[in-house]
Amino acid sequence: MLKLEFSAQDMAQTRFARSPLWEVVTSVQALKEPKRHVLHATWSRSAGRELKAAGVEFALLSALVPIPSFYVPDFLTPVPHTAAPSIEEELAGVAATPPAVLRADVERLPQPWHPFVTALHRHPEAGLKRLITEIQDYWRVALLPHWPRITRLLDGEVLHRSWALAQGGAAALFQGLHAQVSWEHATLRVAHPAYEATRVLDTGRGLVLVPSVFVWPGVFTQSNPPGQAGLVYPPRAVGELWSRSGQPVASALTRVIGRSRARLLTQLAVPTSTFELADRLGMSAPNVSHHLTVLREAGLVTAYRAGHSVLYLRTPAADTLIAAGEPG
Repeated sequence: MLKLEFSAQDMAQTRFARSPLWEVVTSVQALKEPKRHVLHATWSRSAGRELKAAGVEFALLSALVPIPSFYVPDFLTPVPHTAAPSIEEELAGVAATPPAVLRADVERLPQPWHPFVTALHRHPEAGLKRLITEIQDYWRVALLPHWPRITRLLDGEVLHRSWALAQGGAAALFQGLHAQVSWEHATLRVAHPAYEATRVLDTGRGLVLVPSVFVWPGVFTQSNPPGQAGLVYPPRAVGELWSRSGQPVASALTRVIGRSRARLLTQLAVPTSTFELADRLGMSAPNVSHHLTVLREAGLVTAYRAGHSVLYLRTPAADTLIAAGEPG
């Protein structure tokens, strides 16, 4: 059990971020351990084929992400310094890792090491160049094509948690974050297996919450980094990421608000545009727009602009309505 004790200033400095590099690391885990990461089976199959077809080699990256993964080198899993760093920005940080820090991180990995890990430990500068090239190639083939969809899901998670914080404070923010995470008496508890530690976040730096698609079904922490501590956890609705059909529509909900609006609400656990909804549900864009306007006026849907698109997401009130309409 890891305990993170908060001061009032820590709570004030707690923020959200997303991390392309964390998605790289955790997606490698999904590829190496598909039975544990069954939600990502569709992605794992296609990514495996595409990486092989493109001739992408990532043996060093894979060796740095052991299975089972109780530890991944800290230099490879930094806590993001900004809310939405690019993969290039995060890799620049990896490239700047001091040799002594890199060696200390690598030495925490179980032995025997892969030959590439041994070479990295002996010659950090050359090893880091190889590692960064592997990550760039892996990212380009396995994750970049899916990144817009992934970021919409992560942005929706941040919006949902922001609403929870506004409505119920820290307790509501952390409620339901993950089965291993609980909040009580200004202390965040993370039930890591075979790990006991207490960290007092009394420096006023707070915590960085990093929703991550591929970390599912687990949760990771960086509890003693140079800067802010980090908690990496799977966002809500991650199970719908690779599905076009989404959740089944509850008959009780259909009777209350109508079939079309019920279908729309079930799709909006993930931020989605009008045209995506129309294509997915076989409805006309004007018809979708009309229903979204009604749902928004009822407080069941919110909208926000992302670049040139307007994305819609259901509100906590809609979540409650959907849950109430489900059998049992």
